Amino acid sequence: MTIDHIAIRPGDPEYDAARTTFAGTAEPSVVLRPTDASEVAAAVEHVRAAGLELAVRSGGHSPLGFSNSDGGAVIDLSRLDSVEVLDGGRVRIGAGATWGPAAAALDAHGLAITSGDTTSVGVGGLTQAGGMGWMVRKHGLTIDSVLAAEVVTASGEVVRADAESHADLFWAIRGGGGNFGVVTAFEFQAHPVTTLQFGTMSFTLDDVPQLLKAWAAVMDNAPEELTTSLALMPGFGDFPAGAMLWVAYCGDDPSAIEPLRSLGNLVSDTVGEKRYADVLEEAHPPEGIQPVGGNTLVEELTGDCLDAIVAAYAHGTASRVVFLRSLGGAMARIAPDDTAFAHRGAQTLVVSMKLLPRGAPEHTVAAARAEWQTIGRHGIGSYAGFLTSDTPEDLTALYPPDTLARLVEVKRAWDPDNVFRRNFNIRP
Repeated sequence: MTIDHIAIRPGDPEYDAARTTFAGTAEPSVVLRPTDASEVAAAVEHVRAAGLELAVRSGGHSPLGFSNSDGGAVIDLSRLDSVEVLDGGRVRIGAGATWGPAAAALDAHGLAITSGDTTSVGVGGLTQAGGMGWMVRKHGLTIDSVLAAEVVTASGEVVRADAESHADLFWAIRGGGGNFGVVTAFEFQAHPVTTLQFGTMSFTLDDVPQLLKAWAAVMDNAPEELTTSLALMPGFGDFPAGAMLWVAYCGDDPSAIEPLRSLGNLVSDTVGEKRYADVLEEAHPPEGIQPVGGNTLVEELTGDCLDAIVAAYAHGTASRVVFLRSLGGAMARIAPDDTAFAHRGAQTLVVSMKLLPRGAPEHTVAAARAEWQTIGRHGIGSYAGFLTSDTPEDLTALYPPDTLARLVEVKRAWDPDNVFRRNFNIRP
């Protein structure tokens, strides 16, 4: 099969748009936009024959630019964006769909899948990373709703991976990133969801340690229907530093939200009823800003970890963001070896970034990374979706030793030549 009809090359009218992602632009030698799995297979075969580096793009949100390639080839899945409702709440979604349109399509049927926070993040990329969204405590990670996947392998074969067929591949793509093939579609078990209580509460920063302790205590006793994210924000221009709490409740008793209103000095409260499809927001890449930091999954937000968060934020109030997401609940009930996402014991995801000017001197960047490590060392691992670096230490943080060893075996079976290496790469 020729690939000319799906190819966009330098000089073509669509090239500038095709080489641009959320993370920026690159100079690929070709961008391939297949319309079905057979064309994806032809694209993979073409790229291998040409000896090009291969990047696979779903929504293009990778902060490290994994969904683009200078001089290589990009398989852009954006035309594989169908959403099909099957029987019994099962749905089939193309890996090139983005979560905003997918959520809207499911909303028409009173269904939802716990997904990312933004409308333009891709179904394929987010799902293979794990997927943390506003119903993570009630319905688990996005991968916990996956029933099957259609995958184009490095050899160009199109296979169905599920618990019965190619179970090793099915295990690996649920948390192992894009290391094993091109996922072209997922089958999910969707959940009956129409509206949530959703919005934000903002607080003054009178006592940051007490605010964090109070939030952690409320979430320790909260029903699984309640998921929250707490952000310690730096001051911007005329806006003072403050704390913003995102609240998502998908249960029947909104009084579960009340304890959150007593966390501190409440300045504003926008929590109200919204349809799930309307809680996902537009994402805007930061202009002229270089975020430097990382994320870590912690089992308990107390003691040295809490002290480190407070100290790092206090030191960088003018330029540091600290973002904490509540976990546990349904996510924790999955055994660590059931999927390639093994950090099931985490109760909180801590993300912290120093916002530096793009092109900041290396010593400034290094200092920001060192400052982040005062927090990062207290966690049990990292989440791929929020990593801004790609080091051997990052890979170790993503996958405990037993998980990584198992992933290597799957990689050897399905991609022994490491065709799919533009990612947090698991080498065969």
